[in-house]
Amino acid sequence: MPRVSVTLPCYNCEATVGRAVQSLLAQTLDDFELVAVDDGSTDETAAVLSEFARRDERVRVVTIPHGGVVAAANTAIAEARAPYIARMDADDEALPERLAAQAALLDERPDVGLAGCRVRFGGCRESCAGYAHYVDWTNTLLDHESISLNRFVEFPVPNPSIMFRRESVEAYGPYRDGDFPEDYDLLLRWLESGVVAAKVDAELMIWNDPPTRLSRNHPKYTVEAFYRAKTGYLARWLEQSNPQHPEVHILGSGRTTRKRADLLKDHGIRFAAYYDVDPKKVGHVVNGVPVVHREHVPAPEDAFCLSYVGSRGAREDIAAFLEARGYILGRHWLPAA
Repeated sequence: MPRVSVTLPCYNCEATVGRAVQSLLAQTLDDFELVAVDDGSTDETAAVLSEFARRDERVRVVTIPHGGVVAAANTAIAEARAPYIARMDADDEALPERLAAQAALLDERPDVGLAGCRVRFGGCRESCAGYAHYVDWTNTLLDHESISLNRFVEFPVPNPSIMFRRESVEAYGPYRDGDFPEDYDLLLRWLESGVVAAKVDAELMIWNDPPTRLSRNHPKYTVEAFYRAKTGYLARWLEQSNPQHPEVHILGSGRTTRKRADLLKDHGIRFAAYYDVDPKKVGHVVNGVPVVHREHVPAPEDAFCLSYVGSRGAREDIAAFLEARGYILGRHWLPAA
């Protein structure tokens, strides 16, 4: 019985999967198995994997008809034999200490059900500045509290970097298929169910950003799909945690902010006001909701605020503004963009 099972969904990845597998075979922890699922590839992926399996008994190859990444990932999880299950993507690379460090975290912290790590951005920081900025942001979220309180901003734990306990997936289910990002849905579902997440404070994986990456090309990974995925979870969180439920105050009043925040209305959430600093917007009434200058935001005990402004620097500016007013993250306000 291996200590760790690494699950590797593969589809038409002959150009990158060899590097990914080599990075795993070079791990300092050698008590693991690699479950590589070939999702009906039409290139030489199957041949590459078969050669690795021939040379190293830790590599097991499972072939299925093409069904997409969710089917491949869940097949790998079902085939995994170890108590700890790690995820890896075929275009990424594990640094040598990854499996050992994450397994050690789970050994030392029986309360933790899902372990991540800091990741190194493997793309071009100039041409892919937004993605690089996102990676940098995820690397600041290391403990359960910061991961949990920021989970409605974006995906706080890169999916290819996770390792989790077998009992977590048995209790709360594997990836689900639909018109939403399956990895984000899994994390939101597990956190909502009480799974504790934490990260190793070390860079243990290279997260590459090729133009063929699925998250860049499939409609279920668009920004709008992420908002659809998280809104129901956010609404349930507000019902449990907002003292002013169902009323919230929205930081931001632009069209994009309103479009995304408006998804909450389908869940019975009521908007008291929008807040902005743009004099061209302040004073207007939008669908019955007034736009107020943010200097007039109520006292913390009288309001719960959601920040829906996601432009670079704005999130930090709003956090500083609210904290100066006595707002406590998670008690009086939450970022949602």
